[in-house]
Amino acid sequence: MAVRAVRGAVQLDKDEAGHMDEQVGALLTAVMERNSLGADDLISIWFTATPDLHSDFPAAAARKLGIVDVPLICAQELDIQGALPRVVRLLAHIESDRPRSEINHVYLGAAAALRKDIAQ
Repeated sequence: MAVRAVRGAVQLDKDEAGHMDEQVGALLTAVMERNSLGADDLISIWFTATPDLHSDFPAAAARKLGIVDVPLICAQELDIQGALPRVVRLLAHIESDRPRSEINHVYLGAAAALRKDIAQ
């Protein structure tokens, strides 16, 4: 089985913990479903959030989904002028038999504009 990386992002409508849980949960669920992954396939997940998000850690949403024994880390995204606001990104390292070309990266809502070349 190969180690692969899956990218994803979602833009939040507002900086509220419940909304972050909902949106990050939807992103994680989509990544898992579109790549036929179970929790045992996850190696680790890196989350970044733009500097305008302060309400909660994106990793908290993963824990609420039951992802409890996978290493998670959160970091702040670079503060680039003109960047899309209120965005949570993820980079998940997974075990998968899929070739790299068949990994489905997930960019939800307005975040699809970040990577039109790989957004599913």
